[in-house]
Amino acid sequence: MGIQRIESVVYTVDDLETCVRFFTDFGLDLLGEEEKHATFATRIGQKLYLRAGDDDGLPPPVEGGNTLREVVWGAEDEADLAAFVAAVGTDREVTRDADGVFHTVDETGFGVGLTVAGTSGYEAVGPRKANVTGFVNRVNEALASVGRVRPLRMCHVALNIPKPGREEAVAFYVDRLGFIPTDVVKPMGVFMRVPGDADQHNFLLCHRPDKAGVNHVSFEVPGFDDVIEGGNHMIEKGWLEARRLGRHTVGSNVFRFVHAPCGGRVELAADMDRVDDTYGTRVHETAPPHHIWTLRTSREQS
Repeated sequence: MGIQRIESVVYTVDDLETCVRFFTDFGLDLLGEEEKHATFATRIGQKLYLRAGDDDGLPPPVEGGNTLREVVWGAEDEADLAAFVAAVGTDREVTRDADGVFHTVDETGFGVGLTVAGTSGYEAVGPRKANVTGFVNRVNEALASVGRVRPLRMCHVALNIPKPGREEAVAFYVDRLGFIPTDVVKPMGVFMRVPGDADQHNFLLCHRPDKAGVNHVSFEVPGFDDVIEGGNHMIEKGWLEARRLGRHTVGSNVFRFVHAPCGGRVELAADMDRVDDTYGTRVHETAPPHHIWTLRTSREQS
């Protein structure tokens, strides 16, 4: 029971053409494009919406410029959905659109959508065969490029929030929507997962910047090579890398970040920790290092 996954995200942008090109290069499937709207999908069917200019159907933006306006979360069934709608509606307005999606805002002002989770038609393919002494999985079989990298899913969203009221901001998701805190990093923020997913986190509220805004949206790709080749492809297309290749400490995933013209950054992620209810909530009095490692080189940039 509970929230199962991220169902969609909505950005408002001032240059739709550039943002469409960005997510096309990134490997999402373009489902449709009109004068002021574009829709993309991940391999498991989550949606990413781009809207040009302001939109009366969205809450006011929490920051200026291009930014993320709403995250829609998918509940397991109609009964769950009704319970979540009732919980968030105790002290704020909730509206319902023509597609049956409910909309409200969180404590910071970010849009929060609620619907029944969609189903995925994606058929998982196992990881690439790897060889190490004692565990040989590939014989007489050379590896080639992974080819066009296409993100499997949006695995987590990270939002920046002000320090004042940060406890209430987290409590909105924990108490009303059943999010599970996994790692509480007191100087930085709170990592949370939803009951329907085993990822170490699906959501991060980060108070370290002490201002509201989009931090990043993370997209899972099949493996290490996909993170590298996907990032290389974006650089070849002229997009700016935001952080060098590395592996996070909290969550353990391999990462590569790219600045996004829609606001914030996008992350290519692979090999995220999976956890269950025995993981509990781990409290860190000081912030762990951001990464276990990042790529270093002694070669001069050409």
